[in-house]
Amino acid sequence: MTQGFDLFALLARGTEGRSGAWAFVQGFAAHWAGAALGSGDGWAEADLDAAEERLGLQLPTALREAYLLFGRRQDLTSNHDVLLGPAELYVDDAKETLVFRHENQGAASWGILLDSLQDDDPAVFIRLDLADKSAERWEEWLKRLSLCFVEIVLSESLQADEELCDFLDLDDDSLELLETNFVRLPFPAYPIGEGTRWFLGQDALVRDDDGAAILARGRTAEAIDHVRDLIPGDWLNDYR
Repeated sequence: MTQGFDLFALLARGTEGRSGAWAFVQGFAAHWAGAALGSGDGWAEADLDAAEERLGLQLPTALREAYLLFGRRQDLTSNHDVLLGPAELYVDDAKETLVFRHENQGAASWGILLDSLQDDDPAVFIRLDLADKSAERWEEWLKRLSLCFVEIVLSESLQADEELCDFLDLDDDSLELLETNFVRLPFPAYPIGEGTRWFLGQDALVRDDDGAAILARGRTAEAIDHVRDLIPGDWLNDYR
């Protein structure tokens, strides 16, 4: 917890629906990303209207709200993977899904099924880029688009400045230290990579990637150093 921002409590609210999700993003931007959301951080209504006209479809309420609120804040959405701008949104070749996000090397895409666009806060699906194209299919990622944006902001925060972020291959000892020294955050299980878990420390956010590695983000350089001290190992960005 930081002064005025209880990440645990706001994340719990943020997983329940749109209003809680946007409150979490606003608080995270101000207290963790270094700058509160401002009027220039979102796209204009005209940009979203133009996208709807070009695509010939209506964007879900949650997508419009997210783009209007923080869609232009790349530090929140696009440090690693890429949130598409309104002019870049597209329907996949199979005419099944509206695609709004890409993995940074094209290994995956995220989208909303066209038959659920009428929902205010529809489920999000993911499609992995496979060598066997015939095996590619859209699989459920998270049950609400607003929850997906909370996940985007959390995940992209782990890919910020090297001074604040780090990576460690996990072993059994490291996993035990993580579970002992950090508090598990109330984020729903992922349908894919269901072993992925989020943890909170003193001014530090940590993700266990299905027991294979951990990614950590400190609010300060001192906070990320403290994570490294609590979980000793060959941290990628530890130059001390």
